[in-house]
Amino acid sequence: MNEDFPRIITLQRKERKISQKKAATDLGISQALLSHYEKGIRECGLDFLVRIADYYNVSCDYLLGRTPE
Repeated sequence: MNEDFPRIITLQRKERKISQKKAATDLGISQALLSHYEKGIRECGLDFLVRIADYYNVSCDYLLGRTPE
């Protein structure tokens, strides 16, 4: 992926005041996996990228740091 993705998904979650546990549950993944995505330890697949973009109502391009919002 890229270095912007972890920062942006963390920012989106925190701006909405959603706990990591709640976001992970809503997204159908474990809290540990979401933590790894947010820290840049693991990279997500395309299906998750689309799911999290829909969850935060933003574009995939935005999450990848390709557009300002």
